[in-house]
Amino acid sequence: MSATGSLVGIGVGPGDPDLITVKGLRALRAAPVLAYPAPESGESLARAIVAPHLNGGEAKTEIPIRMPMVAARFPAREVYDWAARAIGEHLDAGRDVACLCEGDPFFYGSFSFLFERMVERYPVRVIPGVSSLTACAAAAGAPLATRSDVLAVVPATLGEAELRTRLEAADAAAIIKVGRHLPKVRAVLDSLGLLAGAHYVERATMERERLLPLAELGDAAAPYFSMVLVHRRGFAWS
Repeated sequence: MSATGSLVGIGVGPGDPDLITVKGLRALRAAPVLAYPAPESGESLARAIVAPHLNGGEAKTEIPIRMPMVAARFPAREVYDWAARAIGEHLDAGRDVACLCEGDPFFYGSFSFLFERMVERYPVRVIPGVSSLTACAAAAGAPLATRSDVLAVVPATLGEAELRTRLEAADAAAIIKVGRHLPKVRAVLDSLGLLAGAHYVERATMERERLLPLAELGDAAAPYFSMVLVHRRGFAWS
């Protein structure tokens, strides 16, 4: 392989700029090219998270990867194909590229789709980040699991029967991608006798962070950045 630039996927954490790792920050500042996911219009959250760390630094070439934020259209293969080509041009020219990913790149991260396209052609490394999973647990003061607990990460997008099956089989669960599925999640947890101990976390580590027992939350749709944590014993230390 001829000398090329390197691609590094950086987990920038769940929202608080202080939660990027020291290693991630060093890689961010060192790369002359910065790529990041962004909505089809508007600002990128990943870019906003690292913005305080870029003030006064050397100007970077930026590649916004604009993609649909609608579940029916995600992941948009043509968007990642385009991003791989755009990033590849810089790598071929010997320029390193830092690609930002909210949370952790390999925990439901968009960087996974770029990694698939780039890893056989270029040097690629991944710097893990604080995930929404651990951020929500810390915010709620609710340990995810202890001892021999089985922890399930369950997308709320599953059908009601499948959601119930997954939750029945686990000692503890983090229910992600809640959004418009909130009424279904509440109903399933109630039917399993788990509603009273479920924790609702919204926008963990961000300015508009919100925490409350799920039983006290209405049935309106939850925002994208929300999660429900539940443990069969109430709390993992019990």
